[in-house]
Amino acid sequence: MPTDGPTFYPVLHYRDARAAIDWLERAFGFERLAVHPDDGAPVVHAELGFGTGIVMLTTMEADQAALPKARYNAPYVYVADPDAHHAHAVAAGAEITRDLQDTSYGSREYIARDPEGNEWSFGTYRPVPARSAQI
Repeated sequence: MPTDGPTFYPVLHYRDARAAIDWLERAFGFERLAVHPDDGAPVVHAELGFGTGIVMLTTMEADQAALPKARYNAPYVYVADPDAHHAHAVAAGAEITRDLQDTSYGSREYIARDPEGNEWSFGTYRPVPARSAQI
């Protein structure tokens, strides 16, 4: 089993994945790693990096996009300095749904909503990876 990188990759579905990629880069500091196709057509697969993590994005199918947006997309992202990250997100126009706070489990974090309603948590909490997840 590989030990040199993430083993968990959240996938987020957007009505306009291309606009989401631009916004996530601008507001939260993600880095565009891959976008397919990259010719103006709807994004069928994209990968954005943040530190050692990767999130994947895709454009919703027409029948999915017509439905109300569910709140099942809710990634948590570790940041070393949540105060600076929060200030950057606010300056970029992010809607803060839970302001910076210190938690009972030792994290400092906040939650922001992206333009399509997904809530992103950013903070200092870092789960300890499981010793073995082999099947």
